[in-house]
Amino acid sequence: MSSTSPEQVFDLAASAWPASPLSGRVALVTGGGAGIGRATVWAMLAVGAKVMVAERDEDAAAEVVQRGKELGEVEHVPCDVASAGDIERAVDQCAQRFGGLDILVNNVGIGRTRPLAELDLATWNQVMATNLTAMMLAARRAAPLLEKTGTGSIVNIASTRALMSEPNTEAYSASKGGVVALTHALAASLAPKVRVNCICPGWIETGAWQPSAKAQAAEHTEADRLQHWSGRVGDPMDIARMCIYVSSDMAGFISGQAIVIDGGMTRKMIYV
Repeated sequence: MSSTSPEQVFDLAASAWPASPLSGRVALVTGGGAGIGRATVWAMLAVGAKVMVAERDEDAAAEVVQRGKELGEVEHVPCDVASAGDIERAVDQCAQRFGGLDILVNNVGIGRTRPLAELDLATWNQVMATNLTAMMLAARRAAPLLEKTGTGSIVNIASTRALMSEPNTEAYSASKGGVVALTHALAASLAPKVRVNCICPGWIETGAWQPSAKAQAAEHTEADRLQHWSGRVGDPMDIARMCIYVSSDMAGFISGQAIVIDGGMTRKMIYV
């Protein structure tokens, strides 16, 4: 959205908050079969987007698509983001099926906890390939399509581990730190036609957002909840809603940012 004059404020009251902010737009969500990806697929469908689910777990994807069709147009493309060919095929099939691409959500990520002395190169490379390199490859393939729209958006899912760490998380933390840096680099390279942002989730409870055979209710102690300033653990929809916002015209002045959603945990001082 362009700059706003005081005279336009009352007009904006009726137009700035559309009921379907992504109406008619096409989104590709990697890892859309479970967790944050599943929530993002359904949330984007609910606000008018057409969605391609790039997911290697075909059973999980089938469930997401079946339920998603109650909300809008959604399809699945098999995709292992560790494969450059799969990523390119997913982007291409999305554009062919829906006639273009407006939004790319790079969501897939894996964690491998190892003591530093036991962190072998193969594990390091696997984490980097999945969590970081795949995002670059998807952005590179999608960029020409996103540029055509004039409102293109890339949302990368990073982590608060890009900003703070626990022991034995070198590969995961480094990969997520790379996502933050890749995000502002892409924002610079693709400006002004494509906006690029990343989200850094904290503790997000995904148990209920797994395929039905694996889904389980969350069990949190009072201590779990109260260690967050929000008074609760995060939910995948907390992240999905931000994906919608930063992909919409409402966020037209936001690019290159790492947005932390963690109930306040990265700002909390803890002394033991």
